[in-house]
Amino acid sequence: MNKERILKLIIEQLSRDVDVLFTAAKTAHEAATHEENAPDNKYDTLSLEASYVAQGQANRAQELKVALEAYKNLPLRHFEGDSPIRLGALVTIAAEAATRTVFVGPLEGGLKVQQGDIEVVVITPASPLGKGLIGKVVGDYVAVGVGDAVSEFEIVEVC
Repeated sequence: MNKERILKLIIEQLSRDVDVLFTAAKTAHEAATHEENAPDNKYDTLSLEASYVAQGQANRAQELKVALEAYKNLPLRHFEGDSPIRLGALVTIAAEAATRTVFVGPLEGGLKVQQGDIEVVVITPASPLGKGLIGKVVGDYVAVGVGDAVSEFEIVEVC
């Protein structure tokens, strides 16, 4: 699997998300300040609600912008079979008959990108799976979950 391509796909997705959110924040700000949304009485909160939405979208867009810069500056290292997993690793894990591929990134855990027919999910070192993977090598097992809901994965590939 091409890790450079995965990183490029993550950067492209984050760039699109930033653009969409900045546009949405601008639209919400315009709605909040439009003359038709001026309150008719003290109970009319449409303008106030629109300003909250605009601020929330602007904040999220800023978070995505920070994540985008983090990925643009992320050095990609090559991992051998005995190299411990750390930030920037592309890891394939297996549980029973299913395999999953994850990219250990600095931010935006849960982001999904598609390379061919393989879905790659971004995880962070702060996530339960990320915490379990950091420092492990090919052939190690990782247990994730609580109580009866624990899943065990074997690390089958790291690049």
